[in-house]
Amino acid sequence: MLRPTSFDVAERAGVSQSTVSRALRGSPGVNAETRARVSAAARELGYVVDRHASSLRLKSSETIALVTICRPGEDRSAINPFYFALLGSIAAATSARGFNLLVSFQESPDNFRADFVASGLADAMIVIGTTSNRAAWQFFADAQASGLDFICWGSPGDPFHWMRSDNEVGGRLAAEHLVARGRRRIAFVGPQQSPQRQFDERREGFAAALGARGIAPIIVEPPAAPDRHAQGLAAAAQLLAENPDVDAIFAASDMLALGVLQGLKDAGRRVPADIALIGFDGIRAGTLVDPALSTIEPDLDAAGEALVAMALEDTGHSRSGTRIPVRLSLRGTA
Repeated sequence: MLRPTSFDVAERAGVSQSTVSRALRGSPGVNAETRARVSAAARELGYVVDRHASSLRLKSSETIALVTICRPGEDRSAINPFYFALLGSIAAATSARGFNLLVSFQESPDNFRADFVASGLADAMIVIGTTSNRAAWQFFADAQASGLDFICWGSPGDPFHWMRSDNEVGGRLAAEHLVARGRRRIAFVGPQQSPQRQFDERREGFAAALGARGIAPIIVEPPAAPDRHAQGLAAAAQLLAENPDVDAIFAASDMLALGVLQGLKDAGRRVPADIALIGFDGIRAGTLVDPALSTIEPDLDAAGEALVAMALEDTGHSRSGTRIPVRLSLRGTA
């Protein structure tokens, strides 16, 4: 009779082989329920860990690598605050499991790196950051194709193991609120040709909810500019020039929305009396402007916990995408 292997235990327990290895060596990256399930499967199969081989093969760093992709030449202080908030949530979830967090900011081929797990520096890897850096995402697509494994937030395509906000629901919540407040000349401000699929999802949910109420949204592609805030500022000027009767705006991100807000103020429009405004992301900067920015806010605590769980335990749903719930946070602009 063949001796059972860790792969047999993984099949019986419904987890990956790497999770079996971590569970049986007592890694804090495996939760109690999963550890108990793996232990039970091992007992049922009569599986015994080869401690000598295990000590040679399965050294754990108890570390998670977090790669943050930046725009080439971008000052670290200029990175979208949303990613710093997400980083904080990932750090909290990592610490709660007793792991360390290794953070790597990457922007060009000079510092692209995806082998943190293969080199033994980390047990798992998460990738977040701007999708405007297409060279970086191509590098990570190639890395994944070569067999390196990691989890992404908001990646530009389905080849990655990804997680995103429930963007279509967020777009629908924004539309429903604006219509309920009596707005009828409603615009969406956001990229139309971006590799960030989440922008399309937000627009689609928004447009579908308006369409169900007989309203066609005004779609505005932000003009080219150095950053999202500058794009929003320029988009507001363009929108008012072409549609002076607009009475509500849903911006695809909070940074765009903050630029739009400044543009509306510069044009002498009152917010929300003349034009209501809703963003998306829930960044803290939105609470510091006047009026405070209404926004669609993802549950970042849940996102951080799920990203860490997916990265460490390789749960099945990570392969087809996971959605994080969102809510409408009403403040002064809407």
